[in-house]
Amino acid sequence: MIDRAGLAGFLRRRREAVQPEDVGLPRGQRRRTSGLRREEVAALCHMSADYYSRLERERGPQPSPQMIASIAQGLHLSLDERDHLFRLAGHNPPARGTVSEHISPGLLRILDRLDDTPAEVVTELGETLRQSPLGVALTGDTTRFTGPARSIGYRWFTDPASRRIYAPEDHPLLSRMFASGLRRVVTLRGPGSRAAHLADLLVGQSEEFRTAWDEHEIGVRPGGSKRFDHPELGRLELHCQTLLDPEQSHTLLVYTAAAGSESYDKLQLLSVIGAQALS
Repeated sequence: MIDRAGLAGFLRRRREAVQPEDVGLPRGQRRRTSGLRREEVAALCHMSADYYSRLERERGPQPSPQMIASIAQGLHLSLDERDHLFRLAGHNPPARGTVSEHISPGLLRILDRLDDTPAEVVTELGETLRQSPLGVALTGDTTRFTGPARSIGYRWFTDPASRRIYAPEDHPLLSRMFASGLRRVVTLRGPGSRAAHLADLLVGQSEEFRTAWDEHEIGVRPGGSKRFDHPELGRLELHCQTLLDPEQSHTLLVYTAAAGSESYDKLQLLSVIGAQALS
């Protein structure tokens, strides 16, 4: 059963505790509100300001689990806080660990500060959970996929269009890398895991995957840089830095270019292209 008073009070306190800088928003000179405004939280949670305001006023219908998950992510809640929010709303909390898609506040704070850098948070199966604006400009919106296609490894072997942005000469190595990476996760998570189900799907759908899978390779990784063929900017050679959240098995990928390089200059142009696309 929903605890309307508890839910409203918790949301107000968490909203007031979160500062604009914590979620990548400018503070501005005329801000008088302690923490975030209701309309700012609503925008972060992808809902109307009226809907969110009613929750803080103990009104409206019981929010769905999907809506509560969106609020928990928008407010940068910890896992304990997320679980508490679900219980206040009358729902059982989602599972933790490797199947959880709740991004930790630490990773979100870093990502929110990377407006000038391509970056994304991905699961251990290569499912994109969140991208920086420049990340979308580089690879497109990879959060839009559903089902098995959420995994870049699955798309790699089943959708030829997914390869266009990667340098053709790197395709053989990337095929080996995706098969190797999936085998590692299958071994780690076991026969009944989502990873095992994904591997079974690919075995049945892709001869190329079956060939790579039968090699039983482990630990195949690309070199220190990744080469992208952007439709407007051409070839970009970027270094990929990773930050792992071991509790959630999420990884923050950050793409940078050497200062003064041609790719560095192209990243500056990419920020302009991305801003134009968003506007």
